[in-house]
Amino acid sequence: MKPDSHRFCVAPMMEWTDRHCRAFLRLISARAFLYTEMVTADAVLHGDRLRVLGFNAVEHPVGLQLGGSDPAGLAEAARIGADWGYDEINLNVGCPSDRVQSGRFGACLMDEPALVAECIHAMAEAVRVPVTVKCRIGIDDQDTEESLDRFIDTVADAGCTMFIVHARKAWLDGLSPKENRDVPPLDYDRVHRLKTRRSDLAIIINGGLTSLANAAPHLVHVDGVMLGRAAYADPYLLAEVDRTLYGEAEPPLSRLAVLDRFIDYVQGERDRGVRLNAMTRHVLGLFHGQPRARAFRRHIAEHAHLPGAGIEVLRRARDIVSGDAPAADAAEKRSAAA
Repeated sequence: MKPDSHRFCVAPMMEWTDRHCRAFLRLISARAFLYTEMVTADAVLHGDRLRVLGFNAVEHPVGLQLGGSDPAGLAEAARIGADWGYDEINLNVGCPSDRVQSGRFGACLMDEPALVAECIHAMAEAVRVPVTVKCRIGIDDQDTEESLDRFIDTVADAGCTMFIVHARKAWLDGLSPKENRDVPPLDYDRVHRLKTRRSDLAIIINGGLTSLANAAPHLVHVDGVMLGRAAYADPYLLAEVDRTLYGEAEPPLSRLAVLDRFIDYVQGERDRGVRLNAMTRHVLGLFHGQPRARAFRRHIAEHAHLPGAGIEVLRRARDIVSGDAPAADAAEKRSAAA
C-alpha cells in the first residue's frame, strides 16, 4: 500500500456505496479510495457471493468492509474477499445500529479490544492485502483518551497499521444510527493527538467533513481524510481530488462527460438485466448547484423506476440538464412550480 493511497477516501455507506455507485465515483476521481457497503462475514460465507462481492475492475482501488466478531469466520471471509480481488479488507468497529449490536459487531466492539485484536490477527494471517479497522473515538461513557489509546494499541499489536477513526463517540443506548451521525460532538483534536502519539500508524480521519476545502487542512495532522454523505450528495466534489491531493496533472472530466461515460456503463449493465433505477439513483447529485439540476433529478425520479425503463431516460435527462432538448425549459419550469 502506497503511503498516500488513502489521502482521500469515500466512506462505506449502507445502501449507498454499492458497485454501481463506486463505478460512477471512479469516473470522477481515479485516485480516491473507495469502500463497499458493510458486508457481514456470514453473508460472504453463506450468501450469494456474486451479489455481495461482485465488482467491476474499474473500481480499483477498492476495499471490502466486513462486519463480524468471530475470528475464524472473518478470516475465511477476508480470504474470499482477497481472492475476489479487493485491495484491502476493513473491519467495521464503528456502526452503532441495534441490528449490528445484536450480532456483536460494529461499534460495540470498541469495548472488546482484545477480541478485535484476535479478529485482526486471524484476518491478517489469511490474506496478503492490508487489513484495516474503521472505529469511533469511543462509545457511551468511555473516556476517549484512555479507552481509545488502549483500543488502538491492542489492535495495532495484532498487526493493524491503519485505522480510520470517526471523530465522534457512538452512543449505543438512546440514540438512533442517524442521531449518532450528528448528535455526539466531533472531536477532531482527539484524532490528531492519536496520530501524534502513534506516528507509526496510518490514521485516516472521518466524521462531519463536508467538502475538500474543510477536509484538506486535516492532512497536516493525519494521513488521510474520509467523506461520507457529502461525497454522495455532491459527488462532483471529487473532481479536484486527484489534482489537489495527489498532484495529478490530468484535468477532471466535466459533469456532462462523467454522465456520458456513466451512460455507457449503464447500457452495459442494462444489457445484463440490472434495473435502471438501481444505477440512476447514484447520479442525482451530479449537477448539484448547477442550472437545471432540479429538472434533471425530477426527470430521473419520475421515469427511471417505470417497468422497462431504459437508457433513454438518462439520455433525456442529459438533454434537460445541458439545455439541448427543446422541452428542457418547460421541464425546468414544471419542476420549479412543483
